[in-house]
Amino acid sequence: MKVLIRATAAAAIMLVMAVIGLVAIVLVDEDNAEATEISDGGGGLRGVPAEFRTWILRADEECKQPGMTPALLAAQLYQESRFQTSPESATSHAGAQGPAQFMPGTWATWGRDADGNGEASPWDIGDAVMAQGRMMCSLLKQARNSGYSGDVRALALAGYNAGWGRVEQFQGVPPKSFAGGETYTYVQIIFSTMKRFEGPARLTVEGSGSGPDALRKAATQMGTPYSWGGGNASGPSTGFCDGVNGYLNGRCSASSTVGFDCSSLVMYAYWPDVRLPRTAAAQYGATSDRAVSRSDLKPGDLLFWSHGGSGAIYHVAIYAGDGNVLHAPRTGRTVSVAPLTSAMPQADYYGATRP
Repeated sequence: MKVLIRATAAAAIMLVMAVIGLVAIVLVDEDNAEATEISDGGGGLRGVPAEFRTWILRADEECKQPGMTPALLAAQLYQESRFQTSPESATSHAGAQGPAQFMPGTWATWGRDADGNGEASPWDIGDAVMAQGRMMCSLLKQARNSGYSGDVRALALAGYNAGWGRVEQFQGVPPKSFAGGETYTYVQIIFSTMKRFEGPARLTVEGSGSGPDALRKAATQMGTPYSWGGGNASGPSTGFCDGVNGYLNGRCSASSTVGFDCSSLVMYAYWPDVRLPRTAAAQYGATSDRAVSRSDLKPGDLLFWSHGGSGAIYHVAIYAGDGNVLHAPRTGRTVSVAPLTSAMPQADYYGATRP
């Protein structure tokens, strides 16, 4: 079995869920509404609510246009609704609905039951984000084939905000003089906001089997914060502080941070095919009969660090190939890839197992 893991970086693009035909939207960004810097960023994601994360990554994965990235999808959702989902906070004066702000007519074209609950609804996070991704992916393709000068991402965003007919009229992004600068400013805000959501490049895992499958699942959580005691088989959650662990700058960070610790990430990655226990020491105990030498590591293997003996194991990571590990390192950090040699103190490396 050959498993290839490669870091992928894509150019950044984001969807904008106003209707085709000008929908009035808020064009205010706290950071810099006039920023013009455009960053390609990476294929990763950070700073989004956990309930949006999986769907943003899935929408990005399903779009094969090079302009699409998770960070741009996240930036658009932030601009549209600030990730709000209630009718009170996510209904515009023009009648746009849900976290991606779909008008009913536009929803009829792009909406589907992505989350499998029996109803296609602009209020369901999964349905809304996946529809957002499909619509913007189509606009990106249209922009790429148009032959117009300028960034295809900007063209697609302008088409989303003002309608593609306006892009054709101006053969590019409408100028500041059009509609009081609404479309021009909208594009600038999305590009500016995008940077805050750019996480580390994601891993693309090729191959099959429990190890690659677990690594692939864990890789979807890159950029998720570390939270001591947080996370479980279902996904990230808030943690707790125990008097020693979970603190950042003198305060209990874990209790307000939705994330994983090292062993909950491993538990999540392998569940439900392999039902590992919750703590790193218990995970070693459950798999120690399948020890693996350091020279024979394969993607998905578990690596352990200890202060002395199996009873003092304090950290677990997933082997990611090419001498790297994927892990949730410590409070203040995020789920990320690191070299095996420096992920934790080399002297503490205890061994590896294959679940």
